[in-house]
Amino acid sequence: MSHTTKALILDTFSEQLERMPFEKITVSGIIKTCGISRNTFYYHFDDIYDLVDQWMDQELGKFTDYADDDWPSSIKAFLYACRDHKKMVYHLFDSLSRDRLERYVFTATDNAIHEYVSRRAAGLKLPPQRLAAISNICRYAIIGYFLRFLWNGMHDDVEEAVNELSEVFSLIVNESLAGFAEPQ
Repeated sequence: MSHTTKALILDTFSEQLERMPFEKITVSGIIKTCGISRNTFYYHFDDIYDLVDQWMDQELGKFTDYADDDWPSSIKAFLYACRDHKKMVYHLFDSLSRDRLERYVFTATDNAIHEYVSRRAAGLKLPPQRLAAISNICRYAIIGYFLRFLWNGMHDDVEEAVNELSEVFSLIVNESLAGFAEPQ
């Protein structure tokens, strides 16, 4: 029952976010629509921001399962999903504080990008601070592309943009790792 209730709350949040900006969504409105008590809501979520964080984790999780070099397919799928749910994305993007949104995006992308770069650097004598720097540059590139996509009203050619990003990403990673291979 508990998992079902949490899923109901998350689904209700999605439905409301499709119809209205995040700042207009309230715990009262969610519990009324779900037919649950306030205590039930707070059993699952600390507050409305915890709800949005868990919802974003759930939604982003749909796009993070990719093979080593097939991350562009996940990015493309993510951007197409954003376009399919344009209102929802802009209801969040325009409503959340810039600080909160940036903190979430950086945190959400940190592990995936770090793991990707770590796999590419496997077997190399790469200092941890260099690995972190390469990961950061790649994360900034991906986030920059995503922000440009949003600022351009999601009209960018997804295939072209992600293919370009993939080329740049490969150059960054390959050039950054080049000096750390063992001499043969």
